[in-house]
Amino acid sequence: MFSGMLFIFTPLVVGYLISIANKSLLDKINTTTSNLIYVILALMGLSLAALDNLGENLQIILKFTAVFFTCLGLANLAVLPFVDKLMPIKTDNTHTKLPLSSMALESAKLILVVGGGLIAGLLIPIDLSWVDTASEWILFLLLFFIGIQLRNSGLTLRQILLNKHGMVIALLIIVSSMVGGAIAAMILDIDLYRGLAMASGFGWYSLAGILMGDAFGPVYGGASFMIELLRELIALVLIPLFIRTKPCTAIGYAGATAMDFTLPVIQTTGGVRCVPIAIVSGFILSLLVPVMMLFFVSLAG
Repeated sequence: MFSGMLFIFTPLVVGYLISIANKSLLDKINTTTSNLIYVILALMGLSLAALDNLGENLQIILKFTAVFFTCLGLANLAVLPFVDKLMPIKTDNTHTKLPLSSMALESAKLILVVGGGLIAGLLIPIDLSWVDTASEWILFLLLFFIGIQLRNSGLTLRQILLNKHGMVIALLIIVSSMVGGAIAAMILDIDLYRGLAMASGFGWYSLAGILMGDAFGPVYGGASFMIELLRELIALVLIPLFIRTKPCTAIGYAGATAMDFTLPVIQTTGGVRCVPIAIVSGFILSLLVPVMMLFFVSLAG
């Protein structure tokens, strides 16, 4: 079990050990990482096309998505308001509106990529036995680049430890997600460790879907992708609505995306005081997604 976890986790660790000062090279790595995500999501679509009883499996994906999304969301939102009550922060009274539709369109592109792979696999009569192996090797390369990105994100350990709000938010998201994942696993009657692995995506839909798909097949991968993607889309709506009255709740629900995709929304609607909190909480959760997910995958066997 743990040998498999180590084999997959090694590229992430190796990447994290690499410090890069050249901004041009970092930009190229970021671009390559984005492109690899599109490639591996297309392969996920092809994997779905190769499934027997596709219609039945799609129903399972939707069922898993609905149960996990509900349990995780309710668990997170049950505890996050306590941070706002016990550790209140003051936000800037800004009224800037963001083109949320254009940001949602970016997420929709990823769905189209998976759907395109699925349609291509159904319509083109080709052998798809190579897809799993190709996905695995691309995953190793992707984790290597993600490790480099995390190392060179500009956030030091001192900055993380000094931001209590960000650390508390991340801790509550982790604990409440584990509770929500355990409840979802009981409802769906699946292995507890698989449920905890599914709950460890924290909003990072692309990586979560890829890791779960590689570990347990396209059904789990597709469900994990949809769970975390829905989280991001809902966060785009909730952040502008609640960040002035419950900033920690709004930032926390964004999960790992608080340090990148939803950060512009947080900064524009909540002000600059919310930015360090969002970056720290998002960074901690992003760092722990592959760690926790691969750990629970190894226990599930």
